[in-house]
Amino acid sequence: MKQFNVVGYYHSKETFGTVDGKGIRYVLFLAGCSLGCAFCHNPDSWARGDKTITVEEVIADIEQYRSFYESSGGGITVSGGEPLLQSEFVATLFAACHKAKIHTTVDTAGFYQQDVLDAVLAHTDHVLFSLKAVDSKIHQYLTKADNKQILKNLAYIAKRKPISLRYVVVPGVNDAAEEIDALADLIKKIGGDVKVELLGYHTMGVYKWKELGMEYKLADVKAASKEDVQKVRDQLEKAGIEMQY
Repeated sequence: MKQFNVVGYYHSKETFGTVDGKGIRYVLFLAGCSLGCAFCHNPDSWARGDKTITVEEVIADIEQYRSFYESSGGGITVSGGEPLLQSEFVATLFAACHKAKIHTTVDTAGFYQQDVLDAVLAHTDHVLFSLKAVDSKIHQYLTKADNKQILKNLAYIAKRKPISLRYVVVPGVNDAAEEIDALADLIKKIGGDVKVELLGYHTMGVYKWKELGMEYKLADVKAASKEDVQKVRDQLEKAGIEMQY
């Protein structure tokens, strides 16, 4: 399919992203997500909405700032929502980026059918994979679904692309020693080039839930301290897991 026939539904975009992959990056946040994470700081991105953007528009936008991306070793990151729910758009966009020699990263939570992956991964340089929990019950508490398909997709991607595995440390929910042991065991089992990036749970997006009239399930959970995150990091490193800082 030609580029001009493919449009993406998006939530927002950032032209100077520094936390969504290496270097300075153009970050496109696509709209639409069915996972419904309890600590999502952009619940307004769950609905697809009606804002659209074309591949050509994205490439033209990137070209305006290309010198910043190239000098920093950056590129484009497509995030969400869940970008793989619009896999045809992402695959087409990434193919155009590779043609233009632009580094590509996809930021995903893994909740979709596996058959959409090949077309996207063919033009993906790096994957940011957000895993909420290894234990299925904990995962269901933190989201609207179990993690069976998510773990399958994680293993599938690990065999094909380097992954930064993002794990949000939620105090008293997914940071128990047995859960972190399970995370370490999972990483060893799937193999591949997987580095763990720990993020501390925060409450900066709670106001959006209130604005949308949505109940915030983790209202009684405190934000993760540096000590909370360090405890998990120490346990993973002791287990021989490679960390990303």
